[in-house]
Amino acid sequence: MENHRIEKLNATFKDYSLEQAFEKLVTLGFSKMAFSTSFGQEDQIIADVIFKNDYPIEVFTLDTGRLFEATYKVFEDTQTKYQKKITTYFPERHAVESLINEKGPYSFYDSVENRKECCEIRKVNPLQKALKGVDLWITGLRASQSTARNEIKIFGYDAAFGLPKFNPLAHWELSTVENYLQEKQVPQNSLHKEGFVSIGCAPCTRAVQEGEDIRSGRWWWEESKKECGLHYNKKI
Repeated sequence: MENHRIEKLNATFKDYSLEQAFEKLVTLGFSKMAFSTSFGQEDQIIADVIFKNDYPIEVFTLDTGRLFEATYKVFEDTQTKYQKKITTYFPERHAVESLINEKGPYSFYDSVENRKECCEIRKVNPLQKALKGVDLWITGLRASQSTARNEIKIFGYDAAFGLPKFNPLAHWELSTVENYLQEKQVPQNSLHKEGFVSIGCAPCTRAVQEGEDIRSGRWWWEESKKECGLHYNKKI
């Protein structure tokens, strides 16, 4: 998708409601749209819209092998509520075995390089598999989630994966997200009530303290930008 088309789409979609945005989206002619969910609050909103309206969008998730039990619970609750399938992608077994056998189960605490290696094996590589053949990637990213994401727009282009991205909640605030979930009675991860805002792998996620950045609970022992490579726009 060329830059001028993305700019045009952003201008068109800027005043749409969430429902209007999806109604318009399905008329744009994409042949294979896919939504990646980690069952966070934003992702649950998008799943609610896709599933209730039976849109032709594949919904998938990445199981890193190190998720919280509460994440599996909301996964199950979501499939049960909507009676829809969520496709799961796992990391390559031999890569995980080699990592653990060579560096142990907690190598990601030792250095940023080790942490990125783990993320690439458990998240980035499976995502590449999941996005094969996809021509539009839908995400739950919001601009106010962190300073690293504050330039996110409704439509963008991910250079790392070579795909246009649709971020329908780009300009939503957390309070709007929480109100939607409560009003629509959408399944949520129980960890949100314990101070967890952004939830990833269990060893790499902690609760956020009052006044902290939303992403501060992810890889809290690092001082670098808190991204794993899934939404980092440069070649991996």
